[in-house]
Amino acid sequence: METKLARIADKSRNEKRPTFTSLYHLINEELLKECHKELDGSKAVGIDNVSKKEYAENLDENIKDLVIRLKNKAYKPAPSLRVYIPKGNGKMRPLGISIYEDKIVQLALRKVLEAIYEPKFQDNMYGFRPNRSCHNTIIYVHHKIMENKINYIVDADIKRFL
Repeated sequence: METKLARIADKSRNEKRPTFTSLYHLINEELLKECHKELDGSKAVGIDNVSKKEYAENLDENIKDLVIRLKNKAYKPAPSLRVYIPKGNGKMRPLGISIYEDKIVQLALRKVLEAIYEPKFQDNMYGFRPNRSCHNTIIYVHHKIMENKINYIVDADIKRFL
């Protein structure tokens, strides 16, 4: 599966405006099993109360059924379990917890989309990218401020702007 995703990434990297006509075939048993293997089994369970361990008890059967539903366009994600966790300022932050099977599909889709879009991003783009963090951003900004003449810095909170 890695080679197929690598070919997509190469096409995205080397063509100015690549066209991808069909990507659905990439989400197959092999990729879904790989995603199952990568997922952390210690995370909270969703509304169905199925853990990674429980899902793995009939893994081959579960994955085959999932692939059939995806190919028939009969797959429907389950509602997320809404929980609230406290923030440092005393407020509560909403958190949606997906069922395990949805997490597998989400990871598979993420892998396909990353193969397409990751090569197109510039090196100085850090938000929600693999192997990058807010610490990388801080280091980058620090180097730019120290190496270049900076006249101003803009800090904008878009959410509270309206």
